[in-house]
Amino acid sequence: MTVSEKAAYLKGLADGLEIGKDTKEGKLFGAIIDLLSDIAADIEDLGEAVVVLGEEIDAVSEDLEDVEDYILDGDDDECCCDFDDDDDYCDDDDYYEEDEPIFFSLKCPSCENEITVDEDVLELGSINCPNCNELLEFEFDEDDEFDGDDEES
Repeated sequence: MTVSEKAAYLKGLADGLEIGKDTKEGKLFGAIIDLLSDIAADIEDLGEAVVVLGEEIDAVSEDLEDVEDYILDGDDDECCCDFDDDDDYCDDDDYYEEDEPIFFSLKCPSCENEITVDEDVLELGSINCPNCNELLEFEFDEDDEFDGDDEES
């Protein structure tokens, strides 16, 4: 039984019990039953809207898959390397289009505030501590590779 059917049943039950609509209790029951009927209608409308929205989301999702296939040429899972399924990685650095940024944790020697910076900030050579404004300078050779260790001076 749906919520609307239950609300209609209550209305019929109240009519069958011959509750006087002129009494205080009758007016209260009538108002409650009317409210329940309105809520039931709203719930049915929301259910129908959810179904429509679900269908529209499915259509947009399919369209997005088509766009992704077009942009990625459908070969996003293929690798330029011939490696066995036993291998866990590709040796070709060009295969990976976007490198994940590497972050470094530094500790300010003045205030001991821990600062997280990326490789681009280290290449600037120095920054001011955001906590105490102390100048932090970084020294490294361009030939040095970052290995995730702290770089500070």
